[in-house]
Amino acid sequence: MFTKLADIKNKFNELTEQISQPDVIANQSLWTKLVKEHSSLTGIVEKYDEWKKTDENLAGALELVEIETDEEMLEMLKMEIHELKQKRIDLEEELKILLLPKDPNDDNNVIVEIRAGAGGDEAALFATEIKRMFYRYAERQRWKIDEIDVNESELGGTKEATFSVIGTGAYSKLKFESGVHRVQRVPATESQGRVHTSTITVAVLPEVDDIEITIDEKALKIDTYRSGGAGGQHVNKTESAIRITHLPTGIVVACQDERSQIKNREKAMKTLKSKLYDHFQSQAEKEYSEARRLQVGTGDRSERIRTYNFPQGRVTDHRIGLTLYSLDTFMDGDIEEMIEALRLADQTAKLQGNKGE
Repeated sequence: MFTKLADIKNKFNELTEQISQPDVIANQSLWTKLVKEHSSLTGIVEKYDEWKKTDENLAGALELVEIETDEEMLEMLKMEIHELKQKRIDLEEELKILLLPKDPNDDNNVIVEIRAGAGGDEAALFATEIKRMFYRYAERQRWKIDEIDVNESELGGTKEATFSVIGTGAYSKLKFESGVHRVQRVPATESQGRVHTSTITVAVLPEVDDIEITIDEKALKIDTYRSGGAGGQHVNKTESAIRITHLPTGIVVACQDERSQIKNREKAMKTLKSKLYDHFQSQAEKEYSEARRLQVGTGDRSERIRTYNFPQGRVTDHRIGLTLYSLDTFMDGDIEEMIEALRLADQTAKLQGNKGE
């Protein structure tokens, strides 16, 4: 491990020198690429430097304890040695996590799909609230939201919604949100105060670059239609909305957010590429091995991952058994504690998997 860390440190130093050279700065594409690589190594290099400093301090304290004769000083040195040993162990565990292979999609933007499931109007209303939860979380992260397609119910709920989240690390944080989200509460339309259970499904797909997947135009069926819902007279008078069907897989995407048919087509194609990427990646994972699935869940959209219990003010993630009694702030986008717990569980599972190999 430490040989690898030393190599990373050397690479980091080389990159630090390269990105400051005038000829590299003049080549913007190369400079951007090197800066990104440099940035990706910064965290692990800083942690490695901290480990080296701790190791040096420990070695110094161990030398001093051999020659120190004052009882009070000896006691202090022994306490310091104990603390430094524990700190070194903790840093080594953190370094092991930082050295884990990174998901190549972690830095990507994402496309999120939300669909109302069982529960009728109540499910659609909950879908709207979950959509808002993601929007508020994106605001907290200073990410941008780009709406692609929204199909609303008569009561103001959301039957289906597709939107992209644009920001560094969006996929790394939101990828564990895929699955079935269940809500338990008394609907506004319930006169007898009975608690109802409804569900929605969420899919989080990494946005993929054009070079990663190509689509044969002959395999597409493209329909145009007039946009529905809010948007004014212009939206309803022109056939600017686009629906694209990928015939070999049956995957359908739609976009009616833009007034321009061309822009809607571009957005729809971007969504289709992400869905196809996810489709083929899922097939490959199934063929790979059932035993390699992460402890935080399979990510299958039929899997119930979380329950939002409004009468008790709690939200429970069933994959890691974590319950938070802060449902109001959670629904307002304060979901970082849950996301970090899921990421930690993911890292722990990968570490255990590496030990077993």
